[in-house]
Amino acid sequence: MISFKKICQPLILTIAISNLNPFSCFSQNADIDLLHSVNSGNSASWDNTNKFLSESVTPVSITVPSIVFLYGIIKHDSLVVRNSLVMAAGSLTASIITTGMKYSFNRVRPFETYSFIIKKSDAGSPSFPSGHTSSAFATAALLALAYPKWYIIAPSFLWASAVGYSRMELGVHYPSDVLVGAIVGTGSAWLMWKINKWMSKKN
Repeated sequence: MISFKKICQPLILTIAISNLNPFSCFSQNADIDLLHSVNSGNSASWDNTNKFLSESVTPVSITVPSIVFLYGIIKHDSLVVRNSLVMAAGSLTASIITTGMKYSFNRVRPFETYSFIIKKSDAGSPSFPSGHTSSAFATAALLALAYPKWYIIAPSFLWASAVGYSRMELGVHYPSDVLVGAIVGTGSAWLMWKINKWMSKKN
């Protein structure tokens, strides 16, 4: 079975590379061509499904660690309580890193640059990287690290991937925004998990 560590390490490396050249993951033509194919020609019901997926990020990112925390309190399980705090810290770290990158690179949204990209959802801050995707992957990765069972890992990453897709379908992010958002979220989760393990050994 492939360990989560083996998955995360190349993602961390990709973050470093992407920070040197944030758009190196895709050529600009491939980036916009893929976005256009995902964004165009969809039904209202499909658009609404993707809006629902995007809007699920904040509730899920708050609810998951909260439920884990309450479960730990009820069961008097300090490890579960600690896992919930690490989840919260990982999500916060992903948000801080993503926000910093957004205003450092200041990439405009695709619908502002290309008239054929249909804006189907509100979007305020700069485009790169995707904050929704970052938060979703941080939550998914932390759940997978805390509870490494296939029935936790599979739906968690399926949801996070669907969130990333939704940001493109709604026309508010390039594929490269989504990719790097996923990397930042997963990398933040892994970093907080490793720090937690290191601190546990020190105590």
